[in-house]
Amino acid sequence: MAIVELRQLRYFVAVAEELNFGRAAERLLIAGPSLSQQIKALERDLGVRLFDRDRRSVALTPAGAALLPHTRDLLDRADDLRNRAARIAGSEPVRLGYVNWLPPDLTDRASSVARLHIDAWVAPSHAQAARVADGGLDLAVCWIRTEDLEKRGLSARLIGADRLYAVSAGPDTGEVRARDTVVLLDDDATTWVSWNDYAERLAAATGATAVRITDGGVTGPVFFDQVRRRGRPILNSPKGQTAPLPPDLVARPVVEPKVYWTWSLVWRREELRPAVLSAVDALTEGVGDFGIHAPDAWLPDGDPYQR
Repeated sequence: MAIVELRQLRYFVAVAEELNFGRAAERLLIAGPSLSQQIKALERDLGVRLFDRDRRSVALTPAGAALLPHTRDLLDRADDLRNRAARIAGSEPVRLGYVNWLPPDLTDRASSVARLHIDAWVAPSHAQAARVADGGLDLAVCWIRTEDLEKRGLSARLIGADRLYAVSAGPDTGEVRARDTVVLLDDDATTWVSWNDYAERLAAATGATAVRITDGGVTGPVFFDQVRRRGRPILNSPKGQTAPLPPDLVARPVVEPKVYWTWSLVWRREELRPAVLSAVDALTEGVGDFGIHAPDAWLPDGDPYQR
């Protein structure tokens, strides 16, 4: 029998509990077709059919029902093994880098399985991903594309998402369509390469107006000057999400579509250390999808979580 992955067994349990591939895929934060393919691969490797399914219903076969409790037991023992190993390795620090955002309960989430060391060097997304790939960091919270994961040999899980909004002058706080916004691209590609890539894809997909700038006005006080000078709503970047607005400017929700920026937790694919892998699980367990899979949500092509 081919080697059966624990990941496939977790997929089997999720589908068995939901009896719906769509709901199971949402729970597992993977695409529906990928889940279906993994279940078919598991059935092929086990040599039995686990589910009877058609367009309207999913049901466990007798073989699936018989294997389900044994699968749950196996997964429980695998989790216990990982937790024991993590406790043994718990004195080993796990180095985590970030761009400008971290979950507020980050340390509490990981405290039982790893000793997190938050790296003091705050750097752009592409730089933090490169540091993980090179071994300078164990983990990083950053924005990343699927092609970068492949090129650098990294894995990623969703850990957070920002719904971006527009900033405009005047009293109107109503919704603004994405195509009626301006999105700024900075000539400083060393710092803003990830944002520029995202902004270009947004403009191409929605019709938003892309404007290249040289004054560093993607964020900070110069951004506010850009809003005043251009007289049009300008999309706020994730680095500006917490900046207080001056009294003459207002935030406006962006719609048609709602625009999201995702934050990934990334690590090396060949990582074997229990403390690092347990930290990944602890930091991403039960995080949800933050609205990024809603029908009116937008993610750029190449985002790892785009469906």
